[in-house]
Amino acid sequence: MISERMKGLVSNNSVIRQMFEEGKRMAEEFGAENVYDFSLGNPNIPAPAKVRETIIELVNREDPVVLHGYMNNAGFEDVREKVAGSLNRRFGTKFHAGNILMTVGAASGLNCALKAILNPGDEVITFAPFFVEYKNYVANYDGSLIAVEPDTSSFQPDLEKFEKAVTARTHAVIINNPNNPTGVIYTEETIKNIASILERKQKEFGSEIFIIADEPYRELVFTDTEVPYITKYYANTLVCYSFSKTLSLPGERIGYLVVPDECADSKELFSAVTIANRVLGCVNAPSLFQKVVGECIYEKCDVNFYDKNRKKLYEALESYGYECVKPEGAFYLFVKTPTEDDSEFVEEAKKEHILVVPGRSFCCSGYVRIAYCVAYDTIVNSLPGFERLAERYGLKK
Repeated sequence: MISERMKGLVSNNSVIRQMFEEGKRMAEEFGAENVYDFSLGNPNIPAPAKVRETIIELVNREDPVVLHGYMNNAGFEDVREKVAGSLNRRFGTKFHAGNILMTVGAASGLNCALKAILNPGDEVITFAPFFVEYKNYVANYDGSLIAVEPDTSSFQPDLEKFEKAVTARTHAVIINNPNNPTGVIYTEETIKNIASILERKQKEFGSEIFIIADEPYRELVFTDTEVPYITKYYANTLVCYSFSKTLSLPGERIGYLVVPDECADSKELFSAVTIANRVLGCVNAPSLFQKVVGECIYEKCDVNFYDKNRKKLYEALESYGYECVKPEGAFYLFVKTPTEDDSEFVEEAKKEHILVVPGRSFCCSGYVRIAYCVAYDTIVNSLPGFERLAERYGLKK
């Protein structure tokens, strides 16, 4: 008999993953070329050539006992130094190896951070729409996730609602920037205002409130808008990062967590997240890929591929009469559905062999998320189906 908590998770399995499985079933029935699966944020471009070259070089050069063996739970110190150095060079920070925990992707970093700081009953705030798993991650440590309703005119955080949501029980705020699912970038002004509110609230309640910056899409930016590095604006900030999108390595599960010296009780906190890495069962991040990302720290995938997809899809859907949030980063398009019931639209889209994720999965009904990290031909070939949907709902004039 499984636990009561797992019963709930099983019955509410991720809609994104359900759609992904549905896509595989439909591909077998209709042919993969006739199914347009926009459900999963799975990069469709290969890792930079240097990644493959580095893997081969490391395997041929390094002592295999060391390369594939255990190390400190925080990760290889030389890799952590390289990560710290790259951040210092890019953002003017002053990090060192003792600030960097190598993690099994950004998700593991989030879980390490939450396990380290949450007590039962603590509240964690985030801004809707948000990544579906946040609620489960917080619940893992007996916390409660509080979602601030969005300003759907811009999808920047509604700061008035946010300030009202911060209570004496608030212990963390998760900020995902660039945002999944909207592709919106929270501006420097927005981040400064959030930081100012939290500074006041910490003094009011005599407590510590952490920002957990979830940044797997930091490098995927298509405009001149800068993604603020939040440690520069707020001391109690932890940063979760993943190379899944930057280097097109989602299955390798490699990332890091930053615990700045400026954080309250930073040394104790770093020890806590390091031990959390072990007791959660990760033990340490994958050894080979720690070394790989250390050597490829300044590499990144070709964002022009995603930008081409972004422009084609956005311009086409707008011309059909859909209301879309124009994404500045990540690789998602958040589209207002022509019916209040986004699940109904999802089912109608399936009739056109188009798979999208309902906005209610991100705590924002009335929208769907389209992951455009697919082949360009998939975008082009899906457009007649999107156009027929628009005509069916009376969008296209």
